[in-house]
Amino acid sequence: MLDSKGFFKLLQCPRRVDSKEMKVVTILENEELNKESNENHSHSGFIQMKKFHFVMLLFFVVFLSAGITTFALAFGDEKAVPVISERKEFEKLYTAFDTIKKSYYKEVDENTLVNGAINGMVESLDDPYSDYMNEEEAANFHQSISSSFEGIGAEIQERDGNIVIVSPLKGSPAEKAGIRPEDKVLSVDGESIQGMSSTEAVMLIRGEKGSKVELEIERPGIEDHLMITIVRDTIPIETVYGEMIDEEIAKIQITSFSENTSKELIETLNELQNQGMKGLVLDLRQNPGGLLDQAIAISNLFVPEGDILFQVEDRDGNIEQVKSNNKNNASVPLVVVIDKGSASASEILAAAVSESAEVPLVGEKSFGKGTVQRAQDFADGSNIKFTTEKWLTPKGNWIHEKGISPDYEVALPEYSTLTILNPNDELQLSSSSAQVKSAQSMLKALGYDPGREDGFFDDKTEAAVIEFQKEQQLEATGILTGETSLRLMEKLRELINENDTQIQKAVELLKEQL
Repeated sequence: MLDSKGFFKLLQCPRRVDSKEMKVVTILENEELNKESNENHSHSGFIQMKKFHFVMLLFFVVFLSAGITTFALAFGDEKAVPVISERKEFEKLYTAFDTIKKSYYKEVDENTLVNGAINGMVESLDDPYSDYMNEEEAANFHQSISSSFEGIGAEIQERDGNIVIVSPLKGSPAEKAGIRPEDKVLSVDGESIQGMSSTEAVMLIRGEKGSKVELEIERPGIEDHLMITIVRDTIPIETVYGEMIDEEIAKIQITSFSENTSKELIETLNELQNQGMKGLVLDLRQNPGGLLDQAIAISNLFVPEGDILFQVEDRDGNIEQVKSNNKNNASVPLVVVIDKGSASASEILAAAVSESAEVPLVGEKSFGKGTVQRAQDFADGSNIKFTTEKWLTPKGNWIHEKGISPDYEVALPEYSTLTILNPNDELQLSSSSAQVKSAQSMLKALGYDPGREDGFFDDKTEAAVIEFQKEQQLEATGILTGETSLRLMEKLRELINENDTQIQKAVELLKEQL
């Protein structure tokens, strides 16, 4: 925790009346149900003696009854009745389990059958945010929100039988390889993942640092499927990145809501305040969400005490308001930037500051996830994650599958959406493809003249590639492949960052307030 003299103080998030901890999910949330503690009762010695006599008498009666029952079953005409669960709805389930175990043509594993039954129940909910995880899957789930993990660094979601990218994490291998929100993953290393749950897909996509994984991607607006090879790496759960844009305005990007995000944010805010921050751009783009308590703690920083952060509605229509408990709100002017990769906890924060603190939103319409999940661990280490409520904005709006519209809608430059290049492919004279078209547009955006942008690699395109290679001190072959393709995409990313129209609009709004 920061020193109490700091401008921003670490806040404890408000708890709900029933003390349940709700968690909003991404690639990644965790929570155990509260366990009841054993109560110890102390009684007087007299009462203990009376209870002892009663227990002994009860034991004698039960023993005598058992003996009579045994005699009757042994010598009577009636057969023993099999034990049937009091839960009549499970009779068919038990019968199916016993039938398969006894009569299936191969030996079956009991745990596999039980896991399959639980998984079937969860899948029957037809809810992409509810999931059953076996021991291995649950271990990965816990790891993804608490420390670092090895993989590609992208939040995914199962949607209508397809695995869809919600958002790549900042600086991750997925982001560097060009993975984008709304990309549909069709296969992993040649294995189709159609019909898989998001948890099953994660198990295939993740892997050891340094290993490669090839994803087949279907991208909206692109006819051909993309084959993208990504080198897995350690994905640190560092979620807050801050910098001074100029002498007065700072920018902080929150990439997800993990266990230490609010603490990281407060530390970063204090550092930037010491550097002269007078206005703040809070960047929630490409943030898939995470832990609800962190979104609450951060919202508290900017929403006045007593004002609503969000509301929770249960299955019976009961609504509970979660209000800010912060008495020392930040007085620094704020603008929040969102896009279609901003989901879940990001949307809770954006809606809270927008509707309860009149903070302007800039960018594009957000993802639209308006439900709350909780996770329960089983004794064997497996886990079930399921939707418990839906959340509403302070004004009572349910943004599920609708998203939050910004006050100022600003698009990024067209070249920010160009299709990535596969560095394993060779694009050269007389080539014709969607990749060539994308490369021509990249060259033009960077100030080179490829002659055309229709996807045919002609002499002028070759000359533009050679010029680029010379300036980058690469071998001037005129062929786009390997290091040349990677360097071209790197330079384009730098250009996008330098000409970030959404951040520029946010800065413009802040300067009007200073």
